[in-house]
Amino acid sequence: LQLVESGGGSVRAGESLRLSCTGSGDPWEAYAIGWFRQAPGKEREGLVCIMPGGSATDYRDSVKGRFVVSRDNAKSTVYLQLNSLKPEDTALYSCGSDHGCTYYASSSWWGNFWGRGTQVTVSS
Repeated sequence: LQLVESGGGSVRAGESLRLSCTGSGDPWEAYAIGWFRQAPGKEREGLVCIMPGGSATDYRDSVKGRFVVSRDNAKSTVYLQLNSLKPEDTALYSCGSDHGCTYYASSSWWGNFWGRGTQVTVSS
């Protein structure tokens, strides 16, 4: 499975972006997709994971109520809507896949395929 992220950009605080993670090369419906971000000098953090059927894990506390994940299997795409963006949301956002969401945010072995990421920069 190959994953490609898109939709990043430079915005002002309070604005919104919609990120996409599009897959190709393998049965898309077999995979859960996790969204992650990594800011310079910081560890990667898991934001949310969505199962093939559309159910999602809880969001990371820092993005809860502002970010929304969704999935369109017909388009082999998972979206992450970023609302009310803050400067501290600035990071490289990437998606990864695995056969479930268990431990997606806490395990170093989660994720058999990864995209290269899309940069989100939020200015105050």
